[in-house]
Amino acid sequence: MKKISTLFIVTFLVSCTSNTIFEKPKDLIPQDTMSLLLQEMVIAGSAKFIKNKNNEKNINYMPFVYDKFKIDSTRFMESNLYYMSKIDMYQDLLDSAKKSLEKRSEVFKRQKTVLDSIRKDSTVKARKIQMKLDSLKLVKDSLGTIKKDTLN
Repeated sequence: MKKISTLFIVTFLVSCTSNTIFEKPKDLIPQDTMSLLLQEMVIAGSAKFIKNKNNEKNINYMPFVYDKFKIDSTRFMESNLYYMSKIDMYQDLLDSAKKSLEKRSEVFKRQKTVLDSIRKDSTVKARKIQMKLDSLKLVKDSLGTIKKDTLN
């Protein structure tokens, strides 16, 4: 009975080898390109729910991403499966994509802050100019411009 149990345990342990690592595809997307591709896909996925310039929503931007990188969805899926089977490598890809997206976000936040301050300055200047124009009209009216009566 011990021999059978031992044989069963050894067989079980040997059969537990991982077979989830896929073969490297012939046209594997390089890691740096894959990181950029993942970034663009996140942006395209997020943009789907935001209105564009034509006030249209729910537009699938993924074909544009594939065109930009000159790949097709099949090549992406094969490369993605390969990288996903190598967990450490895929985690590095995702981390690098996330860091780059965070840097982009910070750049856009700074640009928005600058544009908001410029917009605020321009509205303040516009108000000052309007106040000066209004005060000039008041001065002109107070000088007593002679109004001619058109009925006489």
